[in-house]
Amino acid sequence: MKKPTKLSIAKILSNLSGMLLLNTFFVVIVAAFILEQNYSYKKIENLDEQKRIIQSLMNIPREDIELAKIQFNGKSDMLLVKINQLKQLYTYDFVGNYIIFSKKEYLTDLDELVRLTKAFNKAAEQYYTTDHSYDEENRERLMQAFAKLNGKIDELYIKNVRYNKQKSFIIAQFATIMLVLSIITTLWYRRRIKTILDDILFLSAIHANKPDHEIKTIEMDAIRMRMRRKTGETGDKSLIDPVTEILNHKGLRAIYGQKKNLKGSYFTSVTVIEIDNFSKSNRGIPQELVQSVLKKVAFTLSLFEQAADVIARTDYNQFTIILVRESKEQCLKDIETIQQNISEIKFKLPNGKTSEVSISGGFVLKPNNKTLEETIKQALQALHTAKQKGGGTIAQSST
Repeated sequence: MKKPTKLSIAKILSNLSGMLLLNTFFVVIVAAFILEQNYSYKKIENLDEQKRIIQSLMNIPREDIELAKIQFNGKSDMLLVKINQLKQLYTYDFVGNYIIFSKKEYLTDLDELVRLTKAFNKAAEQYYTTDHSYDEENRERLMQAFAKLNGKIDELYIKNVRYNKQKSFIIAQFATIMLVLSIITTLWYRRRIKTILDDILFLSAIHANKPDHEIKTIEMDAIRMRMRRKTGETGDKSLIDPVTEILNHKGLRAIYGQKKNLKGSYFTSVTVIEIDNFSKSNRGIPQELVQSVLKKVAFTLSLFEQAADVIARTDYNQFTIILVRESKEQCLKDIETIQQNISEIKFKLPNGKTSEVSISGGFVLKPNNKTLEETIKQALQALHTAKQKGGGTIAQSST
């Protein structure tokens, strides 16, 4: 039977990032369409306003020719301003510009509207600003111009309604695509994220709730393999702590002797940490729980181990950490990060209450003229100082 292919967390997250970006793109498109709808309503309002203006131009009193001229000039100019506003509104017509491609037809209609408006204005000017000798002829010419202009506005009105119907259909299509895409993305990646979470919980569990759990992600499998390699790193079982499967006191010295030449010009720090919750005198906590927590602490430490580092369990509730870094500050920073990560480990006490792991530590920067044994003793003294302060702190010892 073919073994199922393991999932890649990096690939899952990369694809998820792309899908979220695509979803965001569709949301922006739909939002732009909805925003554009507002401008479509403004077009309708504009056309309605033009109809009111030309209707009012048909009813200007003619008793006072000068007053009629003033009223005519203001209203006729306003008609051309309204048409220019229609041209400006098309700038925000995303659908018309990039999907329906109605720009040419729209601008042609507006040019025709300008022509008819000018013809109407000319006919109205002749009717209102000249003597009454040709009233009947001028009135007939004005009525014809009015009918043509009014008809063109009605035509644009109907086209705008039809256009809005098309646009509503397109918006509905985009919204449907976005909804389907969101549902597929949610269901598809929810399963994969759950797989990642299951692997994380399995590796980070204090108690093995699912001993038969199969790691399904490449990265988590690599971490598990790294944890397992800690056991066979030396090839000598006598150097390995049987509970945590990391180095013991003897292994610390043996492996440090092999790795000390890897440090180059870097700084070496030695830190001894102790779990405050457990001590040799405290026998109220079941041994099985103590060992589970020790394994979790060892696993957390292993995540920070680099090529030249050495990490070991050197006493019942103590671990010795030898770090090789570019600076003393980086050594101390990594120890503080380790302390923070260990403090996030939780476990249940026999009385049912949940407690967090607390550690104290003694930090020493190892001078080249001091042996490892001397530096460890100094770190133990700093640890004693930290414990006297109440625990939960890292004390530094000056070299």
